[in-house]
Formats: sequence, C-alpha cells, structure tokens
Amino acid sequence: MSQPLKIALAGLGTVGGGVAKLLLSRKEELSARAGRALELVAVGARDRTKPRAVDLSSLTWFGDAVALASCDADVVIELIGGEEGPARRLVEAALRAGRHVVTANKALLAHHGLELAQIAERQNVSLRFEAAVAGGIPIVKALRESLIAYGINAVRGILNGTCNYILTQMEASGKSFAEVLREAQSLGYAEADPSLDIGGGDTAHKLALLSALAFGVAPRLGQIHTEGIAHITPDDIRFAREFGFRIKLLGMARQTANGLDQRVQPAMVRAGTPLADVEGPFNAILADAGEAGPFFFEGRGAGEAPTASAVIADLVDIARGTHGAPFGRPAADLKSGAGEAPDRVSAYYLRFEVLDLPGVLAEIAGRLAEAEVSIESMIQRGRSPGEPVAIVMITHECAQSRVTDALKVIATSDKVLGSPCMIPMEAA
Repeated sequence: MSQPLKIALAGLGTVGGGVAKLLLSRKEELSARAGRALELVAVGARDRTKPRAVDLSSLTWFGDAVALASCDADVVIELIGGEEGPARRLVEAALRAGRHVVTANKALLAHHGLELAQIAERQNVSLRFEAAVAGGIPIVKALRESLIAYGINAVRGILNGTCNYILTQMEASGKSFAEVLREAQSLGYAEADPSLDIGGGDTAHKLALLSALAFGVAPRLGQIHTEGIAHITPDDIRFAREFGFRIKLLGMARQTANGLDQRVQPAMVRAGTPLADVEGPFNAILADAGEAGPFFFEGRGAGEAPTASAVIADLVDIARGTHGAPFGRPAADLKSGAGEAPDRVSAYYLRFEVLDLPGVLAEIAGRLAEAEVSIESMIQRGRSPGEPVAIVMITHECAQSRVTDALKVIATSDKVLGSPCMIPMEAA
C-alpha cells in the first residue's frame, strides 16, 4: 500500500464532526477502498473544550483554522462555511501551498470558484466539492465525469431541503407560509435567519456549480435569475393541485437557441413526475443528457451522514490519484456566460386578487390579449360583489416578457389588489 494520505480538517460542526468520526472509526475499511491509508493528522476549530462526537486528543490542534494550510498534510478539508473570511483564506493558502482541497462550501465556490480552480490547476492539485451540492447525491461526479459523452441539454433540481419541506407541509396542512416556516425552524429544518434558503440564494449557489459542470461556464451568480417562495400562498398550492400540478422551488439551467438560461424560481411541476413526487427535506436533480437520456438523482441534501459521505468520496478519489480540472474543463476554457438572459418561453400560472365587480375579468383578459398572451384555462371561485376574490389562469406558451409586461399594466388597475402572482409551468 502507498504512503498514507495525510488529512487536515477545518471546522468541527455537524458535518466536520461526522467526517472526523468516519475517518477515525472506519479507518481500515475506508483505507482499503482508497488503496492507501487515510490518516487524519490535524484539526482546526476555535473552541477546543467543546464536547465532540469523537476523541480528537491524539491529533494536532489548530485554534486558527487558516494555519492548517501550513501543517504536514496532503489534503485540507474546509468545512467552515462562508464565502469570505477564514474559509476563503484557508482554501487559497492550502492550494497555493500545493495541498489538495475538499470543501462543502457552495457559497465560496459560487463566488470565487473560477479563481480557486485557476490556483488549483497552476499548482497541479485537486479542488473537490461533491458535498457542496445536494448533500450525498453524487451529482458533481456524474456531471464532471459520467454524463459527458453526449453533453447536457438541461439540469433541473430541487436543491434546497428547507424550501421543499415548507412547500410540502403547506400542501399537506393548508397552513400559511409563515406558519410552516416557524414550524420548520422549531424542528431544525430552517435557520433562525432563513433568508438565504427561502429567498432562493442557497439554490442559486448550487445551480452556479451545476451550470459550470454541465455547460462549461464560469460560476456567475449575477447571471442567475433568482426568486424565492415567500409569496406562495395556500391558495396557489390548492389551485396547482386542481390543475394537476405541485409547486416546487427549482434551480434550472438549460441550453436555448438564444443562450444559457439559468433560473431559480417556484415552478408548477406536473403531479406524478419524478420531481413533483419529491417530499419533505429531500433533494432531487433531473439531468437531460441528450441521446443518453434523462437521469434522475434523489436523496438527502443535507445533514451529517449524507454530506460526510460525499466528503469521504472526494478523499478516496484523491487517494487514488484521480485529479483533473475542478469543473471538468480547464479553468481557461470556462466561458464567461456574460450576456442578457434568454427570454424564457413557457406556459404560466397567473393569480389575481381582484374586487368582484363587473368588467374586471374582461379588463384582465384584454390586457393579456394586448400583450399577445392567450389563456388556456381559468378558475374563478364564487360571487362576492365588491369583495376580494381570486381569478386564476393558465396561459398558452409564450415569452415571459409578454406576460411580465401585461402584469405591470394589470397591477395598476384599481380593481386589482396587490401584485399578480406568476409561476412558470414545468411539464416534468
């Protein structure tokens, strides 16, 4: 067996503790699979007195995690988190020192992935990040290595378990977004400050990495149209069910005739299809690999065991000598992807809260017709003269800009209350 692969670990939170526990408690089995010993030699965290899930007393301890970059290790695992600060300094220093890096930090890579990949390639070391997208689902390896023969036409996924849990519970209980969010926080599915999750930012980080792997573009968050789920109501979920759809927050990247379209937004997904059936905090990704066909991946997208499993998989690849460009192509070949996002063509779900007055439906239909948006189906509930009621429509396929233009005009009507809701329809 070759020389041991010496490993330094920064960050001993839930995932970091799980990685340390695996490396120490299952060392022989993991080393046999890797073809050489996996030896955890150093750890870094601020508080050495905090109780840990595993005995770390035999390891070299660094109170300053960034100092791990200079220790006697072949690989540095970064599980600190955050796009700047110690995480970025550690990863940059480790790569420049000629050490391989394994990270679960999607924010760091979404913001600085191109620059970090350039450093890794100059130093001829690995930068691995399977754990940064969808927890234990092996989607990074699949897009970087397994599904390259025919190229990728589209990637769509449920990439945030918090949002999927909230939407699933809203559907099951009929409760409002705010009520279910509070419950998710009490159960630990949502952070005290959930804005990155429910606003779509976390999904955008992960989509930036998937787009880089699938389409050869440099990660660029500014090129991803991003919406969250806070505006989704129980009525939207009920109406979706009546039309035969479920609402999911999707990260979507697809090649179009006018360029790469990257979006994070709630979407109506047809009931009974793989993405629609994903429940609770699970993640799922559907990759269209051209002639090779569609591939569907589902599993736990967060948590100690799934994420630690992905970190170990990267370590095993490094131990075996599997390196290569971080995003599957040399950093110099990654396209900027700059340019205006394509005008998406889709059918759309539209919900209007209006005063139940004569002529309001005709006014809405007229504004849509002026923008060349045609209506496929419609629901209007009951009669409450002069009171607020909902009008719901599904359009035929058309450019999103037409619908957006029409809604801006409709929203100025004194018979329309608040901003109309627009959600694209996804067939599968």
